[in-house]
Amino acid sequence: MTILVRSPCSASPDCVSQAQSVAKRHADAATVNEGDPFNMRKSDSNTMWGGRFADGPSAIMREINASIPFDKALWRQDIEGSLAHVAMLAAQDIITQDEASQISKGLKQVAAEYAADGIDENWDLEDIHMHVEARLTEIAGPVAGKLHTARSRNDQVATDFRLWVRDAMDAADAALVQLQKALVARADEHAASIMPGFTHLQTAQPVTLGHHLMAYYEMFARDRSRFADARKRLNQCPLGSAALAGTGFDIDRDATAAKLGFDGPTRNSLDAVSDRDFALDYLNAAAQCSLHLSRLAEEMIIWASQPFGFISLPDSFSTGSSIMPQKRNPDAAELVRGHAGRIIGSLNALMITMKGLPLAYSKDMQDDKPPVFEAEGLFTLSLAAMTGMVAQTTFNTGRMREAAELGYATATDLADWLVRSANIPFREAHHITGAAVKLAESRGCALDALSIAELQEIDARITDDVYQALSVDASVASRNSFGGTAPDAVKARTAQARALLGMESK
Repeated sequence: MTILVRSPCSASPDCVSQAQSVAKRHADAATVNEGDPFNMRKSDSNTMWGGRFADGPSAIMREINASIPFDKALWRQDIEGSLAHVAMLAAQDIITQDEASQISKGLKQVAAEYAADGIDENWDLEDIHMHVEARLTEIAGPVAGKLHTARSRNDQVATDFRLWVRDAMDAADAALVQLQKALVARADEHAASIMPGFTHLQTAQPVTLGHHLMAYYEMFARDRSRFADARKRLNQCPLGSAALAGTGFDIDRDATAAKLGFDGPTRNSLDAVSDRDFALDYLNAAAQCSLHLSRLAEEMIIWASQPFGFISLPDSFSTGSSIMPQKRNPDAAELVRGHAGRIIGSLNALMITMKGLPLAYSKDMQDDKPPVFEAEGLFTLSLAAMTGMVAQTTFNTGRMREAAELGYATATDLADWLVRSANIPFREAHHITGAAVKLAESRGCALDALSIAELQEIDARITDDVYQALSVDASVASRNSFGGTAPDAVKARTAQARALLGMESK
């Protein structure tokens, strides 16, 4: 990767020197202003460059150019890729086995140091690749310079980033499995617990809590499939594409790809170094999943409110108020809901960064990692928080049932009974049922609390058999079609899910 440094005042030798000092330490840059023909002394430069950049344009270049504050997260993948690359170079007789052994030993020492003590950032070294190489040179000497044979930082970072994103995808899938297991366990527990089902947040028909929870299981199953599909597309290795045109060395790209767990090498060197679809795929899958997390979080927030009272969130995922002692705030759920916006924003940020870039590499692409890293952190935390809330929340099933019974949720069942038992056209049955609901509302009771006499005043064709359809228990039990809410259907689905997830059967 070639870095062009242009002097902002090329007529002056001192200014040329200043532009060339990007590779020097920040503290040394202050001396560059000596003899500056534009009298841009440190005190004067504040006017143009700002107090933070008292050393002038070279300080600005140094800070905008350095990516080590965030790409240090790639150190494991960078060393893993270098170990594969050096092994290939030796196997192809591009370097000797002894040289490869020295380099490999040094890389492993660097890895041990970073694992133990972290990374001592030096912004003059710009990125994690140069940090690793500089430390390797200190350990192994000049032979370390042979590591970079037949590769560029362009294919190096593309490989490192793919490895990192692949790990993030695997971690997301593992976390989603845990969330699905929590949902299935609670759905099994509440396969027959009745609650109101809503449309427009209005009581519609009675459903079971187990059925409701399994709806989220299905959403997260689709999310897992998105990550799995994205992982398949990602799993091609850019290493060996070099800067953009490939290399003249007799390398074995299949060997490095296999060693790093890829399905094979990328097929076009230009595309390989300039592609960030894999990062966008990760962000897209994370954003879609965060929408599902946010919907579940929103329901928990509503259900935990006093007017609903459907659930009690655990203390471990709630906070109190600094002034109102009675409050138990659903902060964890609200933050999961809030994080969804930031994750979606990360997807938008990278899409906009990539939208107009010509082939091949542009420095804009250095900004590919912060949105992915931020989104991954928020997403991982949201999955863990939601898993904990699902597992530990107390469901107030008595209140749920009461809400279902008082919401005339079995009105559709009355209409269906009139169609089946009295051979009444559905539109007429709908009208009769509306009159029954209006009467029940005026009495302040559930539909099945109306007497047979009251129902027959509405329509004489109604018989005592209607009560078999009017209870919420009868309603949910009748919805036994495939994918329905009946307890038996829920149990059948949770049994299938347990088998898929490797859970013990009940």
